[in-house]
Amino acid sequence: MNYRVEIIRSKRRSLGLEIREPGLVTVRAPFGLSEKRIQRFLEEKELWLYENLERIARNRDEKNGAQTLSKEEIKTLAKEATEKLPPIVEKWANIMGVTYGRITIRHQKTRWGSCSSAGNLNFNCLLMLAPDEVQQYVVIHELAHRIEMNHSKAFWNIVKEYDPEYEAHKLWLKNEGVKFRVE
Repeated sequence: MNYRVEIIRSKRRSLGLEIREPGLVTVRAPFGLSEKRIQRFLEEKELWLYENLERIARNRDEKNGAQTLSKEEIKTLAKEATEKLPPIVEKWANIMGVTYGRITIRHQKTRWGSCSSAGNLNFNCLLMLAPDEVQQYVVIHELAHRIEMNHSKAFWNIVKEYDPEYEAHKLWLKNEGVKFRVE
């Protein structure tokens, strides 16, 4: 599998690796690190790179066979989400003992939900295409950020406490969520 490598140097202390788009690998490196060390790092991460580049290519192929939604269908999903999600948020906030601010429904391309530091919650209207338990997982996930504003082990323990099957729900979003796009 061929890919281009982009090296971005900064004041960071360690090497980082990300795939920004199919075929483009970005290495983030400290200013003084040698090209030879960066090349060795890429060789050490070769298996990870190939697995993830392959997964991205597979996802792209799946997206090409994705269900296309019209703008009207998106509006309908947004209306449904506006009615359905706030009661779910309220229920889980009470169970988890957390507060939250505003709830906003959007059509987002890359996120299912988010939680701001002020406690405002955003949800993707495409969640209405997911099973109820997956919708609840996303709500629990975002409300867990009211306790832990990161994705640490402590955060995932909170999610697991309220959704023991969260890994299956997360996997559903990863595998099935890519199958919807807008016209």
